Amino acid sequence: MSLELTRGEMLRHENFIGGKWLDAVEGNRYAVTNPATQATLAQVANSSAADARAATDAAARALPAWRDRLPRERAQVLNRWHALIIENAEDLARIMSMEQGKPLAEARGEVAYGASYVAWFAEEATKIHGDIIPQTQRGKRMSAIKEPIGVVAAITPWNFPLAMIARKIAPALAAGCTVVAKPAEDTPLTALALAALAQEAGLPDGVLNMISAARDEGIAAVADWLADDRVRKITFTGSTAVGKHLARASAGTLKKLSLELGGNAPFIVFEDADLDAAVDGLMAAKFRNGGQTCVCPNRIYVHRAVFERFAALLAARVSALHVGPATDAKAQIGPMINERAIEKIAKHVDDAVAHGARVLAGGKRLNELGPNYYAPTVLADANEQMVLCCEETFGPVAALFRFDSEGEVIRLANDTPFGLAAYFYTNDVRRIDRVARRLEVGIVGINEGAVASEAAPFGGVKESGYGREGSKYGLEDYLSIKYLCQGGLD
Repeated sequence: MSLELTRGEMLRHENFIGGKWLDAVEGNRYAVTNPATQATLAQVANSSAADARAATDAAARALPAWRDRLPRERAQVLNRWHALIIENAEDLARIMSMEQGKPLAEARGEVAYGASYVAWFAEEATKIHGDIIPQTQRGKRMSAIKEPIGVVAAITPWNFPLAMIARKIAPALAAGCTVVAKPAEDTPLTALALAALAQEAGLPDGVLNMISAARDEGIAAVADWLADDRVRKITFTGSTAVGKHLARASAGTLKKLSLELGGNAPFIVFEDADLDAAVDGLMAAKFRNGGQTCVCPNRIYVHRAVFERFAALLAARVSALHVGPATDAKAQIGPMINERAIEKIAKHVDDAVAHGARVLAGGKRLNELGPNYYAPTVLADANEQMVLCCEETFGPVAALFRFDSEGEVIRLANDTPFGLAAYFYTNDVRRIDRVARRLEVGIVGINEGAVASEAAPFGGVKESGYGREGSKYGLEDYLSIKYLCQGGLD
């Protein structure tokens, strides 16, 4: 498999502003590389604050007309966009695999997953209901209506370059908002291809605008959005540190924020669990995208009575995973996104071993494949002294902790500033209700490792952020409520 595409025009290098494909104002570009080979894939626009402002200008001009479109008309555009995504799924998957590193099979799955959000919010666009408020005074009628919040700035991560941006743009467009977007510096090509398909679907000029930028320039570009009072909402997926910065920096204009931030997900295996099912669930939750997901289990708590049996089953499964580039049809784990990611993984594993962890599988770099590969790893006898207990590894490392009681493991699971996702396996119906209620997270997988769905609300609590994406609740974050009071009716 190579980067050869059926439709070569989907590989875009420029910014998309006001319906036009434009070089950066200052003419700068930066290289997007393949993490498997470090070869340059494309030179894309390296945008500045001037480009960000041009995108906002276009979005602000387009807002009144798009806001006034009938909901079913907006839905029709979204449906055409969805059809084009499905029609061009193979090209999108190939672009994604080459710039992000995930196996082609996973990239195809992500295209379908991202497209599901576009289809979902096309339907939700026609379901924006207000309320008639019961009369409290004679001669007055009161009601509440919902309106699009305005221009939305979407800032997305590199780990799911299509799904994350679709999950933000689709509800914004469905609500009647216009969008300025900046995909992650490592993976702009998938997002730009998605924008090209939106244009082909008939999205009016300026309704969606997208710029690319390297890290330093991207900070300056986003800062312009943070200061611009025409941008009324920021939606961001990424680290907690950056999320806190966005909240502080946007306070001057009191923007609405949706923040899907870091996680430190626990995965609990009780003594009465179906161990084979628990291993299956953990494999799905932990090793998807090479462990580079915000809802990956980071701390795996296994009851002492079943610890060794579970560890042996897991180690056998993990040792059998095939690691390779997207060009390898057998690949189940691809390269990590860059050298920084590899260094963090190696640091966590080395620290764990120094604090008494046993390596049951992996535990090393795979330099023979390339600089950004790390073997899928299982560590037994993890403890709270290890760095990986409090920091998200964001890689293919499964660290197993022992526990003795339900109360103990709930305390350990909640002993983190984060609260995005948690998982547990048990066959005790009464325990299911107790544990689900006591876990301090926004998402709970109960005897299930694959929890994401366009129909379900996705988001966290504590320092994992606020706001929800997907589901009917995801649309609410792009709407404001207006109260109408009409008098003189008697």
